[in-house]
Amino acid sequence: MQCVNLNFAKRLIDLAIQEARTLNLQPITVAVLDSGGHLVALVREDGSSNLRPKIAIAKAAGALALGIPSRKIAEMCQERPAFFSAIANIGTEGLIPAAGGVLIYTSEGEVIGAIGISGDSSDNDELCALACVRSD
Repeated sequence: MQCVNLNFAKRLIDLAIQEARTLNLQPITVAVLDSGGHLVALVREDGSSNLRPKIAIAKAAGALALGIPSRKIAEMCQERPAFFSAIANIGTEGLIPAAGGVLIYTSEGEVIGAIGISGDSSDNDELCALACVRSD
């Protein structure tokens, strides 16, 4: 069974930063969590603001907690704001209803973790997250 260990997380982070530099994005912060929601690795590029680590972690944690990408959480938040307001602080790492948090799957379709990115627009954050989980 594949798991999100430090080497795997570092590889994902490198791919995400490479994609951000290819797209000439603002400096990003990347958080990788294992299937239990534990932070495995976090990198904040020079110039990425000081709130970005918490945002990146919360994007990934929310995706894991609900089993859906954070983009879908944002869509659902529009439909059911009272529900999301109620659950926003339940999780220890929070929940950010914005694109940029995606689940990491094995080739068999098992969720083994999540990656969250913050630093540019939410759409661009998500592009980087998707690029690195697809290429690995």
